[in-house]
Amino acid sequence: MKIKNQRMEALKMLISSKEMGSQDEVLKELAKEGFTLTQATLSRDMKQLKVAKAASMNGKYVYVLPNETMYKRVSKPQTATEMLRSPGFVSVNFSGNMCVIKTRPGYASSIAYDIDNSTIPEILGTIAGDDTIFIVIREGASKSGLLQALGLAVPQIK
Repeated sequence: MKIKNQRMEALKMLISSKEMGSQDEVLKELAKEGFTLTQATLSRDMKQLKVAKAASMNGKYVYVLPNETMYKRVSKPQTATEMLRSPGFVSVNFSGNMCVIKTRPGYASSIAYDIDNSTIPEILGTIAGDDTIFIVIREGASKSGLLQALGLAVPQIK
């Protein structure tokens, strides 16, 4: 199961960073990252991720992930393996009894999952999007205590 999770993360990174219009192109990019799979497996993975095709800025139809209106493309993308090695956490900010954690695209739900499974008493609940996690903080909880607890769940938070 660990290999499938790694493959799915690599697939999300590739779709987010490269314009690919065919499953053959996707299979070749995954092979460069060390993932050898059949077209049928790729098709199932893409269905699970709810991947669709949309017109890119140059009019070419490419694969895209759901819930993004403007797909972020970078001019010199890292390989998926390089992206998977770097942390998804970007920043944390507070306002009253709310906390907002910014992540790299595609990381929010997995980081929120780690936070939820840490059963931090200061947290009432989390909501995760693509690159943002919204946290409601229990009344009277200290921000420093919450940051310390979050640091255990998400090591990049200090």
